[in-house]
Amino acid sequence: MAKATLTISSKNYSSWSLRGWLLTKFSGLDFEEIVTAPDDPSARAEILLLSSSILVPCLRHEGAVVWDTLAIAEYLNEVMPDAGLLPDDRIQRAHCRSISGEIHSGFTTLRASLPVNLKGHFPGFKIWSRAQADIDRVWLIWRDCLEKSGGPFLFGERRTMADAMYAPVVTRFVTYDVKLAPPLKAYADTIMAMPEMQEWIAAAREEPAEIEELEVEY
Repeated sequence: MAKATLTISSKNYSSWSLRGWLLTKFSGLDFEEIVTAPDDPSARAEILLLSSSILVPCLRHEGAVVWDTLAIAEYLNEVMPDAGLLPDDRIQRAHCRSISGEIHSGFTTLRASLPVNLKGHFPGFKIWSRAQADIDRVWLIWRDCLEKSGGPFLFGERRTMADAMYAPVVTRFVTYDVKLAPPLKAYADTIMAMPEMQEWIAAAREEPAEIEELEVEY
């Protein structure tokens, strides 16, 4: 039977691709990645938030074609149930799904103001008030989860879909020098230290192409 494939776009700029890739890695599903060029019109539109729909990443597995990160997460939880992409407890599962859905559909100002750029680093970056409101909400979500679970991940010792969904936010905080309280910094450091994240970041740094609109100047 053919190996699963995951189509992704830029590893330096695409938060959605990172989410889908981490989810697939966390699940343990054996897959081959297919990378679309950053200058591909559809991929570029999605990265620049100009597309009405997000079709990358796209997972193909045993006849199924799944192209939304939350749909990918739920599909992987179904076909790889032992991976623990959702917590065992019903209440925690509901919470995990809720905060994953919130980052999936919200935080538009954060996305636009602090675009993912793993090769970039902007110390002292000025954050305007609407973006700060999104950041404050992320902090509240993380703090609530970590206080309840004890960490090191949002729902305890095991990585879940929520950690994959918030991983691009962690990279934004690193890129734009967002200061974090110690418990939140510890969580961010845990995410950045994951072998999967280190693999993704190393590949991102090797990408030759740049998207000029996402290279911040100040």
